Amino acid sequence: MALQQLNYVITRLRWMEEREIWPNGLRYLWTDAFGLVLYVSLYRATGDAIWLSRSQTLVDAVYRVLGRKRGLRIGEEPDRDGQYFHYLSKWIYALMLYGEYAPGYRDEAIRLAKQIHPQFVVPSRGVIWKMREDLSAPYPGFGYGALDAFDGYVVYRLLDEDGLAREIAEMEALILESYRWLYIDQDLGLGMMLWLCHFFPDEPWATRLNQTCTQSLETLWTDKPGYFCRQQGWHDRKFAFTNYGVSLGLQAQDLWPERVTQLNGFFEDYRSGDEYDSNAITHVMACASHFPGLFLRNGGNPTTARPAPIPARQ
Repeated sequence: MALQQLNYVITRLRWMEEREIWPNGLRYLWTDAFGLVLYVSLYRATGDAIWLSRSQTLVDAVYRVLGRKRGLRIGEEPDRDGQYFHYLSKWIYALMLYGEYAPGYRDEAIRLAKQIHPQFVVPSRGVIWKMREDLSAPYPGFGYGALDAFDGYVVYRLLDEDGLAREIAEMEALILESYRWLYIDQDLGLGMMLWLCHFFPDEPWATRLNQTCTQSLETLWTDKPGYFCRQQGWHDRKFAFTNYGVSLGLQAQDLWPERVTQLNGFFEDYRSGDEYDSNAITHVMACASHFPGLFLRNGGNPTTARPAPIPARQ
C-alpha cells in the first residue's frame, strides 16, 4: 500500500518555500518534474485548487528559465547545461498529468516528445545520454543511456499510443535488444526501473527486470540503520534522494513496505554534510517517497474520485 502522508508533504513544502529551496530556488528539471507531479497529486487528493495554481506558476517558471527553442535545459546553474533525455521524459510525464486538468498541456507533452525524439534516438543503436543545449549534437564525452529507451517507451505509451506510434516502435526495438542483458548497479536506477516496470508488468522486459532489479536491491540493503547503499561495494556511501527514488519504485511494486518506512525514518534525521542537505532534489523526492500519488498507476488510491479540470485560461 502506497504512503499517503499528505500532512508531512504540505509541511515540508512550506519549509522549503520559507528557506527558498523550492519552488522559489534555482530551477532543475528533474526536481521540477517531480514537483509538478507532486502538486497535481495533491490536487487530485484534496480538490484544493491552490495546487493547480502552483502547478501553473511552476510550469511557467520552468519554461521561462529552462525552455529552449527545442527541449529544456538540465538546470539553471552554469554546470547544468545540455539536455538529458531521462529528465525530459520525466517532464513529459508531469505535463501529461497536469494536462488532465489544464487544457493544452497534454498536447504540449506530445509536441515536446516529437520534438526531442529524433535528436536523441539513433534507431537500432540507442538513446544518446546527453545532448548539447541546442540539441545540435551529442554532448562531448557521453554515449548512450542504459535506461533511456525504457523511459521513452513507457512515457510515450502512457501519453499517446497512436500519435507516437513510430516513436514507440523505435523505443520498443531498443528495449527488446537490451533487456535480457541489462544490468543496473546503482540504487536510483534500480528504483526508477521498478517504477517503469509497474506500468506494463506483464510484458517480458518488465517481468525480467522487475526480478533482476529486486535481486540487486537486496544486495544493497543495510538493515541497521536502514538504507540502500549507492552500489555494491559502497556500503557506507548513501544518498537520501536516491533512496527516495528506490522508495518510489518499491511502492510502485508494493514491495518491502517495512524498508520504505525504515529508510524514510533514517533519512529524516540524516545529514550528509554536503550540498545535498539543502538541495531541492533531496526534499522534493522526500515528498514523493512519503506521498507517491500520481507516480503510481492508480494514484495510490483507486477509490479517489478525480476533481474536474480547470477551465481554459483566458
